[in-house]
Amino acid sequence: MCKKKGLIVRETVALYEAKTHLSSLVDRAADGEEIVISKSGKPKARLVPLGDVHPSRVPGQGRGQWSIGDDFDDPLPAELLDSFGSAE
Repeated sequence: MCKKKGLIVRETVALYEAKTHLSSLVDRAADGEEIVISKSGKPKARLVPLGDVHPSRVPGQGRGQWSIGDDFDDPLPAELLDSFGSAE
C-alpha cells in the first residue's frame, strides 16, 4: 500500500475479475480507493474516485436576473465602425 497523489493504491485486479466485479470496484473507488486493472499481468488502467463533481446546469436559473437594452441590436456608431478599418 503506497500513497500517490492523495489516493491509496491497494489492489491490482485482473481484467476478467474487474469485468465480473465492476460494480463493487466502482463503489470502492468512489470511497477513495485506487484500483489498478491489469491484463496479462501488466497494469493497463486505473480506477480512481472522481474529484469535484459539478452538478449539471439547469436552463432558466438566471431568468429575470439580467436584461438586454432595447438598442442591443441597433447598428454601431459610424466612429466605432471606422475604427475597425475597411474590409477591402
